Amino acid sequence: MGVMQHDFEALVAKFEVILPHLDERQRRLLLGAEARALGHGGIRAVARAAGVREATVSLGVDELESGAPPLGRVRRPGGGRKRKADLDTGLRPALLALVEPDERGDPMSPLRWTTKSTRRLAAALTAQGHQVSADTVADLLRSEGFSLQGNTKTLEGKQHPDRDGQFRYLNEQARAHHDDGQPVISVDTKKKELLGEFHHTGREWRPTGEPVAVNTHDFPGDSIGKAVPYGIYDIAENTGWVSVGTDHDTAAFAVESIRRWWSSVGADSYPNADRLLITADAGGSNGYRSRAWKAELAALATQTGLAITVCHLPPGTSKWNKIEHRLFSHITMNWRGRPLTSHEVILASIAATTTRTGLRVHAELDTTDYPTGIQISDARMAALPIARHTFHGDWNYTLHPQTGPDVTATTTAATLVRPPAPTPSHTLETLSRNTFTGMTPQELATLTTALDDLRAAHRDNARAEHQAAVNEADRTNTTRPHAPRSGRPQIFPFPQRVLATILQLRLGLPDDTLAHLLSTNRGTIHRAVKEIQQLLNEHGTTITPAPTPPSALVNLLAAAAIDHHTHP
Repeated sequence: MGVMQHDFEALVAKFEVILPHLDERQRRLLLGAEARALGHGGIRAVARAAGVREATVSLGVDELESGAPPLGRVRRPGGGRKRKADLDTGLRPALLALVEPDERGDPMSPLRWTTKSTRRLAAALTAQGHQVSADTVADLLRSEGFSLQGNTKTLEGKQHPDRDGQFRYLNEQARAHHDDGQPVISVDTKKKELLGEFHHTGREWRPTGEPVAVNTHDFPGDSIGKAVPYGIYDIAENTGWVSVGTDHDTAAFAVESIRRWWSSVGADSYPNADRLLITADAGGSNGYRSRAWKAELAALATQTGLAITVCHLPPGTSKWNKIEHRLFSHITMNWRGRPLTSHEVILASIAATTTRTGLRVHAELDTTDYPTGIQISDARMAALPIARHTFHGDWNYTLHPQTGPDVTATTTAATLVRPPAPTPSHTLETLSRNTFTGMTPQELATLTTALDDLRAAHRDNARAEHQAAVNEADRTNTTRPHAPRSGRPQIFPFPQRVLATILQLRLGLPDDTLAHLLSTNRGTIHRAVKEIQQLLNEHGTTITPAPTPPSALVNLLAAAAIDHHTHP
């Protein structure tokens, strides 16, 4: 029975709607059922309406008439075209050799240092005799567990052996300050930003098809300026302060930012504070090696009257600084997808930063010039009222304020009014007082004599051991041992070595400061402290650290610095 034109058109419309939703076998069975329903000529009519071969429709009819149960799959087992990797057994190893040359293939592969796109990989495999397409390469990579991935910042370099210990010490210091109602802040410099129509990572909601137009290239020469954000995050108050500088990121800029925070916010938030704890990274403008950082902090301590303690994060752990994920990350999210065209835009974006936990941020512009290359002399460094902590004194130290009538209220790192400089003999006599050593002159003399006796006993024991070894060598006809070598004669007197050790253990004075005060060098001080500390341990004497350095020491250090400049 023939198919009328309107029936044929209805069949075409039906197939156009249904067939795209069916798999291969389902389409075949549907076409076979329609052909059987049409009767004679149905196979040809259905094939024309569906746009398929008559053999496909005929196969569907045969499957329906065979009475076979549903297969639950499109093809019978083993049906369909064979995969390329099954036909070419060398394809998979060849592909892995290209994408993993360090582990499974040739380390000199020409693709090792190129972008390994599927098209490039397919071309390289084809050149090796493996005819393959880019889509097949992508399927093979996915089956081997590969995926498109970017870099992830997880490597921190060589781990310092005292890293965990430093974090524990830092947390203990922060807890102690917090429990006493003293301020604890985290500081750092955020990434510098160029001002202008530059691309900024991230997206924000805008009318469809109306993105913000920015420059195609970010050339520094096209900028109209730069912004250097330095942040202070108050951990207890959950508040942030950001100084946006326009010059260089120097130690002077960093400390000036802290000074402005304290004058504007900190002093009101902590009216009874006499100490301040700063947690900072190991490098940058506030790094533990920076002399200028310490000198500027010493001036800030004198100006504010605060004993400023600094605990640095171990090297390679800057991302663990609290300011990074409690302040800077939220600022970055707040200005994402927005070109920073002016300082006003940056200030407004920072000040508008808030979080659901109540973060509040203040931002202000600092247009002061901060020149680089400022040198801090050895004398000025030695005169700083700095006390290194017993644990990692290079990472943990306290700057004590200078007090008294000889220090002006507007003290800065560059200018200090100091008392007249004492003579070296006067300095030695002053350092030997009870104020600094914690013992009377008689007690100090008695301890020095006892330690000298221990040293003499060690020398006598060494001579006796050598003589016994010589006698044994003579008896057994073996080579005599060398006599103990005296080495370089010691020009640093033993009493001064004892004094230097006591001052370091009690006051936390660094080697370079002691060397300056006692007219010697840092290496001599280091060797002296090592020797005397062993004798003190053997003698059973413990030097208890002073809670804070005596105020007289600050004036003595300042005077010694003037004396160094007068008599270099």
